[in-house]
Amino acid sequence: MVVKVREVRQQRGITTYELAKRSGLAQSFVWKLDHGKIKSPSINTLTKLAKALDCSVDDLYEEEEAKRA
Repeated sequence: MVVKVREVRQQRGITTYELAKRSGLAQSFVWKLDHGKIKSPSINTLTKLAKALDCSVDDLYEEEEAKRA
C-alpha cells in the first residue's frame, strides 16, 4: 500500500505547514511523508493526519496495483 497524503492534502488546498499545524506533527515529518521519504507511518500518525484532513485513514491509502494501472 502507498500512503497518499500529498494527493489528499492538495485536494483540500492545504500546505504542509497547515497540515502539520492541524495534526500536531512536525512540519519536517509531514514534508517527508508528503514526499515519500517515510513509507510506513504509524496508525496513530495516520489518525492525526486523517482528522486534520477531514477524511478516513482508508482515504490516505492507495493500493499499489491501482497506482501501476
